[in-house]
Order: sequence, then C-alpha cells, then structure tokens
Amino acid sequence: MNFAIVGATGNVGRKTIEILEKSKLKIDNLYLVASKKSAGKKIKFKKRLIKIEALEKYDFSKAKITFFAAGSVIAKKWAPIAAKHTIVIDNSKQFRMDKDICLIVPEVNAQALKNFSKTNIIANPNCSTAQLVVALKPLHDKFKIKRVVVSTYQAVSGAGKAPMDELFSQTKSFLNGKKVKSKYFTKQIAFNLIPHIDKFVKDGYTKEEWKMENETKKILDPNIKMTATCVRVPVRTSHSESVNIEFQKSYNLKKVKDLLKRAPGCKVIDTQKNGGYITPYEAEGSYLTYISRIRKDNSNKKAINLWVVSDNLLKGAALNTVQIAEVLVKKYIN
Repeated sequence: MNFAIVGATGNVGRKTIEILEKSKLKIDNLYLVASKKSAGKKIKFKKRLIKIEALEKYDFSKAKITFFAAGSVIAKKWAPIAAKHTIVIDNSKQFRMDKDICLIVPEVNAQALKNFSKTNIIANPNCSTAQLVVALKPLHDKFKIKRVVVSTYQAVSGAGKAPMDELFSQTKSFLNGKKVKSKYFTKQIAFNLIPHIDKFVKDGYTKEEWKMENETKKILDPNIKMTATCVRVPVRTSHSESVNIEFQKSYNLKKVKDLLKRAPGCKVIDTQKNGGYITPYEAEGSYLTYISRIRKDNSNKKAINLWVVSDNLLKGAALNTVQIAEVLVKKYIN
C-alpha cells in the first residue's frame, strides 16, 4: 500500500516519518509533500532518500492513505481535493467538529471509523484532548463520568517549531541579562507561564479550552460536563494535565488504579515517594500516556485526581494518526 505525508518537513510531519519507520504497516511507497521551497530536498526513510514533492503539483491518487500535517489553512483548501482520490487523516483543527467527519482516538472510539468513507476525511484530535480521553475511557466505562475539571501545562512544541526556537532564544537572552522579545507568544515564555493558548472565544475561554471540552464530548460522551484551563509552560515537549474526575457512581480507588494499569496506551507510575511520578521530560519520545498522583478528592466522595503526561508530538499528533491508519488497514480497507 502507498502512503503520503503532506507537511513532511514540519515537526509533526517528521515525527510521522519516524513512526512509520517503526510501524507494522506494509509500505510500498511513501510520498513526501511540502511547500515549493522544500520541493527537491530529500528525507531518509527506511535506508533510502525520498525526494519531496511540491503540494501544488502532487497527484493525490498515488497513495491510498495521506496524512495531513500542515495546519488548518492547508487542510481547509487541500484536504477536500485530496479526499476525492485518497483517504485523508488530518492532524489540524479544521474538521474536528464537523458532524460528518469522525474524530478518532483508536483506544477510545476506533469503531467510529466504520463511517470514514462518508467524507474520506478522518480528524485527529487536539493534542491535549487525545491523552486525556485515553485516561478517561476505562474509568467512564466502569463508573460513568459526570464531570471533568482539567488544567493543562502545555509544552511549546505544541505551537510549532518557531515558538520552540523562541523559548530557546528567550532563555539564552534572559540568562545573559539581555532584553527578552516575544514574537510568537503573548508574553515572555522563558521562566514564565502563560494562561492563554489560541484565541479568546466567549465567556472568557480560549479556543484551546473550547476544543478540549467539545472534542472530549464528541469522542467519549456528549453528556460529560467539562471545564478546562489551558496554560503554556516553558517545557520543550510533552503536555501535562491535572485532572479532577467526578463519577456518577461510587468508586473503589484500587479498582481505578487497576483499570488504568490495564488500559491500552496507558502506563501508571504512581508511588507516594520522591520521584514516584512522571514528568514531561521523562515522557518525551514515548508512545505511552503516563498517569500518576492517583488519589481521592477529599472534598467529593465520588471524585478523584490524576496527573496525566504524554508526548504531544506523538500520541497528541503523529502517533495517533498512524494508529488510525493501522486500524483502517486492519479492519476497514484492503
């Protein structure tokens, strides 16, 4: 089977290439697509160099499945064109809340892929949503979640390569006593926190917070009540989340831990001692969603607290799209 990646030179595109290298997918040909300025350059894949093709000249019929890793502007224009010739798995926010397009996290709602051919476009969720629902799924199945309160601590890599570079340059300037300039963030990010990701929408919330709420409902259950506060932190890679979950039913804490230990894609690291938890630095490069600090909410007998960490460029982006492709190939396409 042939595959393609649009946006192959970006952070997520390159991660997709790395994951496909390790995937069990049988790849006859991989086509790499990017902007005109990248056309002609070569990227290594499975011991051979693949020449990058310009998006404007690329023939989408060459691949059975095409990963879009180029942002919502490109996806809005090109994904519907591509979908006439190939199955599109899009990593942008463009199609996530379209009622006719499935929004997929394979460990949570892979069965929704049966409807993919309606549009031939499959949406990948927001990075912070993906890791959250992986942790929520087994608990919702057993205890029925009533409400979720989540605060995120999101790495700069979620904003792209240029914002990552800005963190590094600001850190250098700050340590050298020079004036810090902010171009990609609303305030200084080095040695700071910014409680603002994406645009403000309504009622004081940001688009990132809106996405987490509505995507979680679409993927997991529309009846779950949810509120989020999303914060950008001076961390290179991996998003962290402090999660309070209120159940409809009474729960047993040991059962909660056992469910999470057995949950696909999850790993529990939770000992009540110094270092007995996961940090974003440790999660970088791992395919897993890590869960720590599992404890009762002493203010609510039907609620618990969790600490959830995952590499946002992997499970939050490239890895999830490849996992979607793996399910498609295994169950829904020849």
